[in-house]
Amino acid sequence: MGQTLLIAVITLIFALPLLSIAAHLLSGEPLPNTLTLYVLNTVMLMTAVGLISVLIGVGCAWLISAYDFPGRKWLSWALVLPIAAPAYIIAYVYADLLEFYGPVQSTLRGAFGWQQSEYWFPSIRNLPGAALMLSFVLYPYIYLLARASFLTQSQSQWWAARNLGLSPRQAFFKVVLPTARPAIAGGTALVMMETLADFGVADFFAVPTFSVGIFRNWLIIGDKIAAMKLASVMLIAVIILITFEGATRRGTVANNDKILGRVAPARLRGVRAFAAMLLCFLPVLIGLIIPCLRLGYFALLKGDAARQSQLFSYAKNSFMLAIIVGALALLIAIFFAYRKRTHPNKLVKASIGLSTLGYALPGALLAVGLLAPLAWIDQKFSKFISAILGGTPGLIITGTIIALVYALSVRFLTVAFNTLDAGFSKIPASMEHASRSLGAHWLRRMHLIFLPLLRPSIISAFILVFIDVMRELPATLIMRPFNFDTLATRVYWLASDERLSEASTAALIIIVIGIVPTLYLNAFATKQSGDNSD
Repeated sequence: MGQTLLIAVITLIFALPLLSIAAHLLSGEPLPNTLTLYVLNTVMLMTAVGLISVLIGVGCAWLISAYDFPGRKWLSWALVLPIAAPAYIIAYVYADLLEFYGPVQSTLRGAFGWQQSEYWFPSIRNLPGAALMLSFVLYPYIYLLARASFLTQSQSQWWAARNLGLSPRQAFFKVVLPTARPAIAGGTALVMMETLADFGVADFFAVPTFSVGIFRNWLIIGDKIAAMKLASVMLIAVIILITFEGATRRGTVANNDKILGRVAPARLRGVRAFAAMLLCFLPVLIGLIIPCLRLGYFALLKGDAARQSQLFSYAKNSFMLAIIVGALALLIAIFFAYRKRTHPNKLVKASIGLSTLGYALPGALLAVGLLAPLAWIDQKFSKFISAILGGTPGLIITGTIIALVYALSVRFLTVAFNTLDAGFSKIPASMEHASRSLGAHWLRRMHLIFLPLLRPSIISAFILVFIDVMRELPATLIMRPFNFDTLATRVYWLASDERLSEASTAALIIIVIGIVPTLYLNAFATKQSGDNSD
């Protein structure tokens, strides 16, 4: 009974932003006049990013899975690394590289003697440019899932298609691609969720999307009703994407038909080998290597102009916030995963499902969904304390680190829970049954059996949440206390003022820290797919 009540309380706390936003969806408040603009730009951006990411992710996954060429082994894991770089940092770098006074155009003018009116150069600060920046960071979601699907597909189906006279290209489109469609669709749904949640790229490139509209209406214009109404409409888009992502996994079954064994990748030679290597190297070059080299150059040339103590303060705030949120999310995730294992009824599953929806909620939407109810709670609590003790206690939650920790915990609880739930599923039920028969309390069972066996999952969950918190931007911008800056907000403010050389130090720290879990994710995916060729 006590655990059930605790789950109900946690569910209510973590579902608060959803309830707050849903209330505005049902209210009679008029929709903002700019809604159509936000809808069109968001849909176009999501569509463009989805299409480009599918082309890059599926193409590279098939080349890595089906062919052998120089550099294939290191490219198989290098193709995942661009996901370690936040998209807004990549956007800042390429805006600097490609602007009129940037090194690319300056080199062209110097080499050919061109004047400003004598040549045309495409602008990157628009919707197509934003789509490219996001695609070169988000395609690994599709690459990982597509590659895993290609590596675990039935080999007999492939050979049957080849024996019937189909060329490798025809067999790919008629056999391989349809079989991998659920994995590709699931990866595309994740890419579109991340695009919907993006704030940094859209804001810097002046693309009015939902996240940008919510941020501007709430903090700049001060129209909180319009911001909440936008958030309520955005919630509908989130629900649609969640439903679509879930539908891609429904009804799929494991395919263990490997009668003929793993097919060795076809060896490419000459021009074909070079073309395959180049096609797989370009996403890594554009999505990670060039940005890191540019940021490294700026960091060595100038770096952050702030005093060392200030930069240390930004890093300390980021690390402290990430550790607190990581620990809190980990504790709740362990409790939820254990409860799901021991009491897998519909009520528990529904409660956990509702509590772990936060990861699908964009940071801007989550922040405005929390600010209104938290402000109301603060006002009521302040009146209560004032009536009893006199005086005004001030804000207890809103405007403090408590609110920020709360928002980020709601956002990233899903990451920790999914990791722990997978870990619990690998522990034999017989071990728990034996401990129950000996009369061990659930806390004792957790301490002596589950926690030691779950150590790899616990470490992985904490690291993944830690990195997500380090790079989170919109929720931190809106919910942070006064004079509380993190590495992510430091990069945002400096880059917004066109001071990329100063932002380079904090940006490099974020990217380097993000590479660690990215390598782990790739290693885990490779192990799960059974690909030992690397």
